[in-house]
Amino acid sequence: MSDLEPQKQPQVEPPHPEVEHPADRARVPGAPRGEYTKMPTGPVSTEPLVASGPADTAGMGAVQWAPHDEPSADDNSRLAPWALVAAIVALVASWFVGWGIPLAIIAVIAAIMSLRRPVESRAIATWALVLGLAATLFSLGWLIWAGMQLERVG
Repeated sequence: MSDLEPQKQPQVEPPHPEVEHPADRARVPGAPRGEYTKMPTGPVSTEPLVASGPADTAGMGAVQWAPHDEPSADDNSRLAPWALVAAIVALVASWFVGWGIPLAIIAVIAAIMSLRRPVESRAIATWALVLGLAATLFSLGWLIWAGMQLERVG
């Protein structure tokens, strides 16, 4: 283009009616048209919450809460011991037959899950993973050997 030619102005089309938003409400992203006009949760305050009792507590003894009196919300279920038991049973079964492989795979998955949880014993989960992998390899060996024997017979 030379400097003498007139430049074209970009043409702006009016918005399509489907993309216009009503002025009185905002649409939640990802929601189907006409649904979910409000956010599912409200803003959460980040200020510390200070609990206080009634103003008139004269003559009443103060109640002291010890840490052991508060209800515990800890997850006491443990997965690593179950993974270790499954891995040991699968390993023993894999010494004799190859059909222990489903239990070995379950033990490996449970061991990996328990390694990712902070409340689990890492030593038990590691042993479960190692024994589960060994049981998987032994079972696969049995199944491959059985497959080769079936080819000789058939």
